[in-house]
Amino acid sequence: MLSRSIGNAGEKAACKYLKKQGYKILECNYKHFSGKMVGEIDIIARREDTVSFIEVKTRKNSDFGLPCEAVTKSKQQKIIHTAYTYIMEHNLSENYSFDIIEVFHDEKKIVFVRHIPNAFAL
Repeated sequence: MLSRSIGNAGEKAACKYLKKQGYKILECNYKHFSGKMVGEIDIIARREDTVSFIEVKTRKNSDFGLPCEAVTKSKQQKIIHTAYTYIMEHNLSENYSFDIIEVFHDEKKIVFVRHIPNAFAL
């Protein structure tokens, strides 16, 4: 499976998981441009009075660490900056969370999805 295909399958599985948990998907692959692309958020979803900005990491195994460990401080800052832009564009006043969803697959199918709410903060 190609890397992008794996990522797409992981994001699709994450959206399915979130919907089952009562989230409404607001955006997928939201991009912020300022001349060039500054940041991207995989999924933006709402449940009750909270808007979640979600990074999805998909892996075959944890040989090189957990997927969530790939969301570095630098990546977190880009997500936060991009989320701020989204909040301003949509004039939102809800509560916010920055979540990570780890998706594991075995080349043929998704085998496990783990949601980490409030994985990082401002």
